[in-house]
Amino acid sequence: MMWQRYVAIGDSTTEGLDDPDDAGGYRGWADRFAEAVAREQGGLEYANLAIRGRTTARILAEQLPVALDLAPDLCTVVAGMNDVLRPSFDARRIAADVATMQRALVGQGATVLTFTLPDPVPVMPLARPLRGRVVMLNAALRRVTAETGATLLDFAAHPVASDPRLWSEDRLHANSAGHERIAAALAYTAGLPGYDDSWTRPLETAPRRRGHEVLRTELAWTRRHLLPWLARHLRGRSSGDDRVAKRPVPLPVELT
Repeated sequence: MMWQRYVAIGDSTTEGLDDPDDAGGYRGWADRFAEAVAREQGGLEYANLAIRGRTTARILAEQLPVALDLAPDLCTVVAGMNDVLRPSFDARRIAADVATMQRALVGQGATVLTFTLPDPVPVMPLARPLRGRVVMLNAALRRVTAETGATLLDFAAHPVASDPRLWSEDRLHANSAGHERIAAALAYTAGLPGYDDSWTRPLETAPRRRGHEVLRTELAWTRRHLLPWLARHLRGRSSGDDRVAKRPVPLPVELT
């Protein structure tokens, strides 16, 4: 076996939103990646410490110490989107926190994978003012990852990562097809046999939508997702308040 224990740390994307597991929870790319590794090796222990809504600083403070105690030899560190959405955004500080996590885990002998954030604008046109932040953060992540010994999966370099058809209705999380692509990309980056760069290939050209269809979709998204998100954050609340990690203890991956 190349790896014996995989630990995933991060926020909602690592937790698995919005990839339903048909049991009332979420599967997600980390679960799918763990299954791919376990299937290739014949087994793997896996823990997922990620909690939705967590900023990079909280992941560093709350999840890294637990991850280090679990002594993984494979780890994913993915963070930053929740910071991009906040007024206090500081790309250098965020990247420095990510670098601290990478160095600590690499220093214990773990293979550490991380990735950049896709351009949010094709998925969420209202996010255009945030595009510059994402570009700055990705540049900083590339720089620090090159220095820590971690491995970077550069999703931002591939336009398909921003195809709206790979994102859920809320436009903040990948859908099941998106999570499947992310897992395949990680498996390819990790060198698992049977995986290639097909995850980088674009989807077929989508039919052009009419103006009234676009307007109806935007209004529905604003009502169902944007306004509740704004209301929650104005109250100082997070979707991850009072939540715990879905898989805090390393358990053998069950293959079906």
